[in-house]
Amino acid sequence: MNYELYYWPGIQGRGEFVRLALEDAGAHYVDEGRTSPGFQRMLQLMKKQAKARPFAPPFLRAGKLVIGQTANILHYLGPRIGLAPKSEPARLWLHQLQLTIADWLVEAHDTHHPIGAGLYYEQQKKEAKRRSLDFRKNRLPLFVGYFENILKAERKFSYVNLSLFQMMEGLDYAFPHAMRKIKAPRLKENRSRVAARPRLAAYLSSPRRIPFNRQGIFRHYPELDAPGR
Repeated sequence: MNYELYYWPGIQGRGEFVRLALEDAGAHYVDEGRTSPGFQRMLQLMKKQAKARPFAPPFLRAGKLVIGQTANILHYLGPRIGLAPKSEPARLWLHQLQLTIADWLVEAHDTHHPIGAGLYYEQQKKEAKRRSLDFRKNRLPLFVGYFENILKAERKFSYVNLSLFQMMEGLDYAFPHAMRKIKAPRLKENRSRVAARPRLAAYLSSPRRIPFNRQGIFRHYPELDAPGR
């Protein structure tokens, strides 16, 4: 199968979770959003008045299928590219974990955009400081603790391991001070294990891996990572 991945150019965002799975599996795919014709096709696919048209990127074209939503894409791809078992109970469990990661990702995003995504960060800085403080003190330890326990029990490698790697990478970029204080030995071990996988190591050191920046989901603003603020 040749896959077509559609996502906004210039940022990792939610598309990176799918990209990591495709890269790790050595799947044949085209990153359509990074080419001018592909970007235009992406916009057209979102405008088509069809029942299955995607609301927003990322979405994946697989043959005649157009699949939207990160967790949904990974649920489809997982057993096809060797990153999920084929049994339904096991697949649903991984899907549940991925949906929890999606919740965690939204909370990380909302630290810098707590009022609205249509507003600039500078228009909600006061609220962002309050939101990020609560995230660092309460929500971040809660999610970390949950996935530390999950990794204690999980033994088989899956796309969830890749997504947890991406969460740790992004959070280290956005909240370096807070993350230094977090005790997460299993998440850190998982991060090292994923980074050492041959295909992933090649991808991470290549120009295809877009650097984190202040346009993506994970953004570093020093004032949002400051102790006691």
